[in-house]
Amino acid sequence: MKWNRQVPSGMPSHRYRSHFDRVPTPPDDGIGRQWPSNRLTAAPLWAPVDLRDGNQALPEPMDTARKRLMFEQLVRMGYKEIECGYPAASQADFDFTRDLVTFDLVPDDVTVVAFTAARPELIDRTFESVRGLANVVIHTYVPTAPLWRSMVLGQDRKELLRHILKSAEDVARVGDTIPGMRYQFAAEVFNLTEPDFVLEICNSLTELWDASPDRPVSHNFPTTVETATPNVYADQIEYMHRHLDRRESVILSIHTHNDRGTGVASSELAMLAGAQRVEGCLFGNGERTGNVDLVTLGLNLHSQGVDPMIDFSDLDSVRRTVEYCNRIDVHPRHPYGGDLVFTAFSGSHQDAIKKGFSKHNTEAKSAGIEPMQAAWDMPYLPIDPADIGRDYEAIIRVNSQSGKGGVAYLLQTGYGLDMPRGLQIDFARRVQHITDDGGGEVSAEELWKLLTSEYAHHGVLDKWSVQHLGDGLDHLEVRATLGEMQIDGEASASGPVEALTRILAAHGREVEVLAMALQSVAEGAGGQAITFAQCRVDGKTQWGMGVEKSVTASTLRAVLAAAAPD
Repeated sequence: MKWNRQVPSGMPSHRYRSHFDRVPTPPDDGIGRQWPSNRLTAAPLWAPVDLRDGNQALPEPMDTARKRLMFEQLVRMGYKEIECGYPAASQADFDFTRDLVTFDLVPDDVTVVAFTAARPELIDRTFESVRGLANVVIHTYVPTAPLWRSMVLGQDRKELLRHILKSAEDVARVGDTIPGMRYQFAAEVFNLTEPDFVLEICNSLTELWDASPDRPVSHNFPTTVETATPNVYADQIEYMHRHLDRRESVILSIHTHNDRGTGVASSELAMLAGAQRVEGCLFGNGERTGNVDLVTLGLNLHSQGVDPMIDFSDLDSVRRTVEYCNRIDVHPRHPYGGDLVFTAFSGSHQDAIKKGFSKHNTEAKSAGIEPMQAAWDMPYLPIDPADIGRDYEAIIRVNSQSGKGGVAYLLQTGYGLDMPRGLQIDFARRVQHITDDGGGEVSAEELWKLLTSEYAHHGVLDKWSVQHLGDGLDHLEVRATLGEMQIDGEASASGPVEALTRILAAHGREVEVLAMALQSVAEGAGGQAITFAQCRVDGKTQWGMGVEKSVTASTLRAVLAAAAPD
């Protein structure tokens, strides 16, 4: 293809095998994929693993106080199944799990998940840690992929299956005697394991644990290390969804990572393919590039009109808690939660958003409802920032990439100023010149100062008076300064503005008023009247601005400012 001039990179890509060369793909069974035509219409059961998987990934793991703060944050948001940690792996995790019991921190409707490797001594220690909790899931895991079997475990398929079943028996031996106890198994590195082997393991465990609809087992299928495009994972999940025994007694759970940057996509496609439970972390914390981000997944549903069943209405507060507990900042461009994700610097984006807000508010008013209750259909903003506790102050910010829409929006929201379109265009050029020279961002306050210096300070109204003569005539006496020109005169006309133009003409300054816009501004301008005047002066069109408590004075000032020489 002549249009593609790329050349080989020289990188050793030949060293790597594709996913399809490493593990068999699920057999099609002649049915064909169903997930591509499915839609997400309800939230899954969310299962945050911030306190275990996310905590293990921290350079400085959480202490007990931070763990408690994170747990309480998850509970406030509405999560009902929360992994408490890996109690058998460290004293800190064990102590925190005991604190959940000692301090009665777990609400009656919240289930605690305790994670453990499938080894007898660790299983016993895990049961000891959760003793006294009403609702518990014991989550055991074993790596099942061929590379892990041969390199890490030194077991073939039969040996590993025996080991898993023996561990499951150890779990049931204790757990079956405890009311409210359920079980979960994770086939670690599921995405690189033969589908038939995973199915054999899971169906064996479903039978051994005697799963039933009122006491289901969870089978967890992690992309422990992402190795393929999300559609491949969806195919794998759909195969399990179709072939798991006692399907109504099994909760199909997923746990995606983000090594290829597709953790969210993998989870969403897997949900289309039959996943009912999703593990992840707030803001995507976790090993390497992280676990899937539960904030993004939840608000993606929200943006499609589906209740995520989790409260994100104060997302900035959630983010502060997560940053404190993890000691890791959330990136400014992180979906939904980053500082800049609802901010537009681009001129075309700003103009579209400004017009969108105007239309949204107008339609809400016509419908007799509050804008917060009106249907959301806004350019460049997938959700209303107010839904997650953001205000509108930072939606549009002006720098060298901005245009008239952004400039007008900041002055409108900061000062209640509705600038005429022609003035928006003229002023935006001047702002562009300033930002190009300085290279930085311009605030609403700085825009206001620039606007008044550019359009309001060229003509000075020293003294004026108006006498109404009757028959629609006004007599104006005025003393003013235009640059170095002194204006002192009087005239009668059908209004003060026309009278002023006659006085200016008498002083050799021909001024034709083309358009005027008057408004009152309470916020930021001291409750004053503001007039914008577009005038043709000696064949050249110019804008002027008048700011006064008196409406008449503001109009006279605006014309004088427009009439003043450059």
